Amino acid sequence: MNVLVWHVHGSWLTTFVQGPATCLVPVTPDRGPDGLGRARTWQWPERVREITPGELRDADIDLMVLQRPHELALAERWTGRRPGTDVPAVYVEHNSPHETPVGTRHPLAERTDITLVHVTHFNRLMWDNGRAPTTVVEHGVIDPGPLWTGEEPRAAVVVNEPVRRGRTTGTDLLPDFARAAPLDVFGMRTEGLAGHLGLDPARLRTRDLPQSELHPAMARCRAYLHPVRWTSLGLSLLEAMFLGMPVVALDTTEVREAVPDGAGVVSNRPDVLHDALRRFLADPEDARATGETARAAAQARYSERRFLDDWERLIKEVTR
Repeated sequence: MNVLVWHVHGSWLTTFVQGPATCLVPVTPDRGPDGLGRARTWQWPERVREITPGELRDADIDLMVLQRPHELALAERWTGRRPGTDVPAVYVEHNSPHETPVGTRHPLAERTDITLVHVTHFNRLMWDNGRAPTTVVEHGVIDPGPLWTGEEPRAAVVVNEPVRRGRTTGTDLLPDFARAAPLDVFGMRTEGLAGHLGLDPARLRTRDLPQSELHPAMARCRAYLHPVRWTSLGLSLLEAMFLGMPVVALDTTEVREAVPDGAGVVSNRPDVLHDALRRFLADPEDARATGETARAAAQARYSERRFLDDWERLIKEVTR
């Protein structure tokens, strides 16, 4: 089976391409957003093939996996075939509705020929999906192994572009958290964050690391902090749990589902979260035991195998 899929979310796609299908990933000379091609920082199987827009015209395509609204027209323009009409198609919605959880109509709400695939049950509930057939395929994570050492009494945070995204990712909450525990903030465009927040760089360090170095660096931190107010369930949170890190997180979106009792502290009370960070920093054995529970929970619910099995069943249904 040949599946056309754009390289949009590298972490999600890295698990998706582990399945048995041949994935056709568009590539353009500038490797821009519509033509990133194969990943350079993740390991993908050889059956993931780069394909140019010109080559797509004559390519055998059994399924289109769309992830952005403009890909509906882009796929038709590049392949000469209409998604959902000439070729079976699904649309993966990675995000929670940004404008409002009760009044945001999904771009596919009027389509009945393309299955809308949400990555969390919370997202499916909050989007106005209209007439679109919907389902949920929860995240799957390639297990990085139990790398946690907790040797550094710091809390790890993973967020891209924290200044631009501001309150969405809880950037404004970091100064208070930094008073409870020194922070290592990992991600793209994090440079200058301490100065932007008026913090001592010793209390908030920023690090933009290649994927191969990210997990070991996270795992050296005592705990993982997830201060996000309103995004879909972050893969970095699940990856931290797989690493064996204890979690301290806001009780928003799908977090309560992902982090069961004993795997960390989930609350919307800042004082409770601050106390949890202090506790984990002061008691490495408590952090270790909590992280082991977090890892077991992540393995049970968000495994690569479960994710691929769910996708195999869905692909069979829509291409039957």
